Amino acid sequence: MSDMRRLLLIDGHSMAFRAFYALPVDNFATSTGQHTNAVHGFTSMLLKLIAEEKPTHVAVAFDVGSETFRTREYSDYKGTRDKAPEEFASQIPLIKEVLDALRIRHLEAPDFEADDIVATLKTSAEDSGFDDVLICSGDRDTLQLVTDTTTVLYPTKGVSVLKRFTPGAVEEKYGVPPARYPELAALVGETSDNLPGVPGVGPKTAAKWIGQYDGLDNVIARADEIGGKAGQSFRDNLENVLRNRKLNHLLADMDLGVGFDELIVEPVDREAVHTVFDALEFNTLRDRVFATLDADASASASDKPDLSFDIASWSDDGDLAAFLQTHAEDENAQRIALAISEGATDVDRFALATRSHALVLNLSALPEGEDAVLSAFLSGPAPKIAHDAKQLWHRLRALGYELDSVVFDTDIAAYLIHPDQRRHSLIDLAQRYLDRDVAASDAESGQLAFELDSDAAIDTLAQQALAIAELEVQLTGELEDRALSHLMTKLELPVQRILQDMESTGIAVSATVFNELFDELDADVKQAAADAYAAIGEEINLSSPKQLQRVLFEDLQMPKTKRTKTGWTTDAEALSDLFDKTGHPFLAALLAHRDRIKLRQIVETLRSATADDGRIHTTFQQTVAATGRLSSTDPNLQNIPARSEAGLRIREAFVVGEGFETLMTVDYSQIEMRIMAHLSGDAGLIEAFRKGEDLHNFVGARVFDVAIDEVTPQMRSRVKAMSYGLAYGLSSFGLSRQLGIEVGEAKSLMDEYFDRFGRVRDYLRTVVEQARRTGFTETMFGRRRYLPDLTSDNRQRREMAERAALNAPIQGSAADIIKVAMISIDDALTQTGLASRMLLQVHDELVLEIAPGELEQVEALVREHMAGAAKLNVPLDVSVGVGESWRAAGH
Repeated sequence: MSDMRRLLLIDGHSMAFRAFYALPVDNFATSTGQHTNAVHGFTSMLLKLIAEEKPTHVAVAFDVGSETFRTREYSDYKGTRDKAPEEFASQIPLIKEVLDALRIRHLEAPDFEADDIVATLKTSAEDSGFDDVLICSGDRDTLQLVTDTTTVLYPTKGVSVLKRFTPGAVEEKYGVPPARYPELAALVGETSDNLPGVPGVGPKTAAKWIGQYDGLDNVIARADEIGGKAGQSFRDNLENVLRNRKLNHLLADMDLGVGFDELIVEPVDREAVHTVFDALEFNTLRDRVFATLDADASASASDKPDLSFDIASWSDDGDLAAFLQTHAEDENAQRIALAISEGATDVDRFALATRSHALVLNLSALPEGEDAVLSAFLSGPAPKIAHDAKQLWHRLRALGYELDSVVFDTDIAAYLIHPDQRRHSLIDLAQRYLDRDVAASDAESGQLAFELDSDAAIDTLAQQALAIAELEVQLTGELEDRALSHLMTKLELPVQRILQDMESTGIAVSATVFNELFDELDADVKQAAADAYAAIGEEINLSSPKQLQRVLFEDLQMPKTKRTKTGWTTDAEALSDLFDKTGHPFLAALLAHRDRIKLRQIVETLRSATADDGRIHTTFQQTVAATGRLSSTDPNLQNIPARSEAGLRIREAFVVGEGFETLMTVDYSQIEMRIMAHLSGDAGLIEAFRKGEDLHNFVGARVFDVAIDEVTPQMRSRVKAMSYGLAYGLSSFGLSRQLGIEVGEAKSLMDEYFDRFGRVRDYLRTVVEQARRTGFTETMFGRRRYLPDLTSDNRQRREMAERAALNAPIQGSAADIIKVAMISIDDALTQTGLASRMLLQVHDELVLEIAPGELEQVEALVREHMAGAAKLNVPLDVSVGVGESWRAAGH
């Protein structure tokens, strides 16, 4: 290893501020509303610098506050700078959290600026014999630090393009050597620091004087010799020059109390990286961190764990049987972990493993005897472990095998433990829990670095299966510690098996209806565009924000919307607000145009997703939503509007399949409000549900103090919006916007609601207070959601976490109840030998396909098991509908 020492110094505030403005703030935010553009840009820049410059030592310097010895010397120093946007200020602590996780030292010193820290470390490094010092800063004052061994990396485009300022580069650009750059700056002034220079004296004149008189001191001493207007201006503003020179001098002798051994680049703190990057929802950057700063990525083969492999000979049909006899048939043996090769390939590798031995098979060329042994094992009762068993089930079924008796899924386990984490890949879990790299890929491209039939592929797949076996032990312990094991065994794994069948079965669709609807929506798009053009008297690109900004805010002189880096926003919410204010026909046509384009895209996606069997096979995601809800993808069948006419037309295309009699939809009525009544114990809400009253009329009568039959549609709408909104942490401001009323009126409405239903208010307060104490919320079934931001010093993050704390127990309990119902219904259908089957789950709604002659029996069965899925203080009301299409079966 080289003995070369290279120090990288970064002006943290300077580079974070540039990152903030380089990336659009609205495009970088977590699901809790925390802006992250500065963190993302800064971290990306840091990783790029470390990868390209390969420093041995790194430090990041930050400013502490606005008051320093310079502001006391000159009160207007930096006085023209606007206060940092709140979206930026909240990200500095996050950048420091990232640096801590990366084990990169960050420094700050009260009364001084980051530049002074940089100057001190640079000077000390040169005195200590460092070979190179790199300074990354957007402050030109750091140019005075450039020497033959110190280079300034100055951003010229955001933080992605950095210009290297060597001594020659500084002199070429400014006409003076680096040591005399502060003298030039004293004459010219620095607008960003609010340091006025000499009027009429620019960089060229200043450089000429400094060169001619051999430095600023001599320029000052011979000021009377300088003629012309510039000379007089210099003499008139000499006080400014002297003050500027004093203030732009960087201190190089601070006592920082840090040694260079504390700045050495070290392997990252893996657990801390996962924690911080989970919260920030950075996945790609997480991969770059491990590729750039993780020592494991460059570890030699001898540093890796000693893994014992028993890799089968493809021609020996006794290997698999012997492996299973040794490791699977003994009731005291370890459970077998399974893994399959990824990607499209002619060679399908399959691995079986315990925590100490692995066997890798070539499924594409398996001898007949071994094929039968494997098939019997996979479909048999021997307990098995997998990562994302549903996907493995589909892969194996496509190869002619049935998978049964999966008793542990590391993907689901990790999700239950960390529900807010955005991914739970096997590679990630192995890094996190086992400190092991089980990926054989190129770190830069992410592509496989070997042929799939090579020894490397066999070795990697074996390691992955071994990792799954080891992870079961680690994750089982965490599940037990958090009292979550029952959710794996009693809820998530049974639901996973049901989802496998639902995905494989799919739902039949009508190509005719899709084609007709697409043509109608396409015509609507064109008509809406024509209406928009007619309203403004010209044709423009309705998808161009720049052209829309010109029409709306210049030509039509409409009220300005929220300001963004690219101008006034033209997003859907802003345009809807504008239309509410102006009622302009152009906006009506524009909103209709966007709506129809969105619906047309949904139809086209669904039409393209129809398989050769005439059915759509969506994929249900079980480990995405933090509350426990299922989501749907490829295609998403949960984003089809349920109430608009166009959305209902789309549902019309989903039809009963051949050999079946009808579709049935079944859902819970107002399940979240029923859970609210149960959890809060509010007597008024419980009474309404037990009497079978229309909830919103019942609540409206009490809030507005009128008889139930006197509740108007407007009253009902208002209490409905508020009742549901309370479960999502709706504020009086949010309610006012939703209902189009004044904030004061919305607050009065909420006060009246809580006067009548006080236990709801008490519950909402209690659930947040308890979550703040314990750090998590729980559903009725014990599903947890951890919310560390409940104690955050950042108001925005804390309030978002409080809203999540209100919502998670209610929405999560609803998600758990429908899962219990699915399991119960599936068991009942199987036990009674009925051929009817579940096709879809859309939150609190199930869609079933009913076999001939089974309608009455299935309806009774479904009602019984859905109503009995949970014991509440109020009844679970179940609605059922039937019809030849999803729309017709609606109710």
